[in-house]
Amino acid sequence: MIDPSVLRLVLLVLTGWLERREREAIAYLVEENRCLRRQLGDRRLRLTDDDRRRLAARAYRIGRAALRDLATIGTPDTLLRWHRQLIARKWTYARRPGRHVVLAEIRQLILRMAEENPTWGYTRIQGALKNVGHRVGRSTIRRILKAAGLPPVPERPTSWQTFLQAHWGVVAGADFFTTEVWTWQGLVTYYTVFVIDLASRRVQILGSTPHPEALFMHQVVRTLTMDDAAPGRVLICDRDQKWSGEVRRGLQDAGIRMVRIPERAPNANAYAERFVRSIKEECLDRMIPIGEQHFRRAVVEFVRHYHGERNHQGLDNCVIAGTPFIDRTRRVRRHCRLGGLLNFYERAA
Repeated sequence: MIDPSVLRLVLLVLTGWLERREREAIAYLVEENRCLRRQLGDRRLRLTDDDRRRLAARAYRIGRAALRDLATIGTPDTLLRWHRQLIARKWTYARRPGRHVVLAEIRQLILRMAEENPTWGYTRIQGALKNVGHRVGRSTIRRILKAAGLPPVPERPTSWQTFLQAHWGVVAGADFFTTEVWTWQGLVTYYTVFVIDLASRRVQILGSTPHPEALFMHQVVRTLTMDDAAPGRVLICDRDQKWSGEVRRGLQDAGIRMVRIPERAPNANAYAERFVRSIKEECLDRMIPIGEQHFRRAVVEFVRHYHGERNHQGLDNCVIAGTPFIDRTRRVRRHCRLGGLLNFYERAA
């Protein structure tokens, strides 16, 4: 008969051997996974929902503590979140139909109200939700806003878009764009300065020159400060050195306040930047200006097209000036500019 102590010793030795083999196998698989991930480099590993579901099921049984040493394809929080989304939710959603949709709608409303009304506190949002049929506690509103990264009322800033729309009609944007023009001297860079009214999107070209020096900028200030020439009393500009202190003082004397955007923040003057992109992509980048007159004619033709023939998404996909004549009994005709580079389609009058 085998001694029980000997049997226990044999079992302990066998168990230790199996544990060592299992740890070595896991260590090998982890290292193999790291080698494969290293070959991927910066490329993102694409997983299907079925892949995530299988990984999440294994990860949930292993537990968060063990995943810290094993998981290389994602963090423990990511794997357990996959389990909640792809496995656990599957069984909880059927027991309470429609609740998830309602909670998502409430969350979207809370975030929307907070972003559109930066002065509204938790109680004010709670009352607004009650007006649309949702009863939500203040702590729930606070938790949702905190999770979305929105601070309380005193620290919640007004969005730049809201600020601009509150000052429609008195705010304009100004900027330069450059164009390479072939001349008898060779390839010359022309600098064109323009101003755009943010409310109507109307653009005024103030001038073009290969030498944007003090004399040219003085003429720009004179053009901009003429009666009814400046579309607004506040002018948004970047930090280009051409907007010098003398230029700013000249505008200030005419009652125009210049606001300079922060460094490396083109979105703060997004309307002007969008016009530059439009005239570049739709016109100037698709042609070779030969001579100053050819270049100036192209700019004039595009501005006319921009005002009276081009649809603008920011204006409900309408044109800036006028309404196209619509009579379905008339044939559609094409009106082209610059040899067909810019086209406009309308019903024949």
